[in-house]
Amino acid sequence: TSITGNERAFAAWKDAGEVVTWGDPEEGGDCSGVADHLVADVTSIIGNGSAFAALKNAGEVVTWGRPEVGGDSSGVADRLVADVTSITWNATAFAAVKGAGEVVTWGDPEAGGDSSGVADRLVADVTS
Repeated sequence: TSITGNERAFAAWKDAGEVVTWGDPEEGGDCSGVADHLVADVTSIIGNGSAFAALKNAGEVVTWGRPEVGGDSSGVADRLVADVTSITWNATAFAAVKGAGEVVTWGDPEAGGDSSGVADRLVADVTS
């Protein structure tokens, strides 16, 4: 079992990859909206200031918490269903690296959650 936190919540993932969360519900302490995706196979969880991103065995990413700072990744969800190898964060955004080195970002646009201005330079060969 491992535990990570953000400013107002915690997330633990158990040996089989099940996730348990607690703390401020709006800041990631309540993962009930994505709980069916967090019952197994989670290998790591990254927390930023107010959201979490879980990485699963097959490279799928599941997010929850405050939507505007990365808890809602629906705008890039089609690019986070497989092949993600690592996730990094700042206080209000996330960036994921995929197997071929493509970078996918989400969260606060002003804090790096929107990388469309450099997207053509982040399609391959980025290492974590």
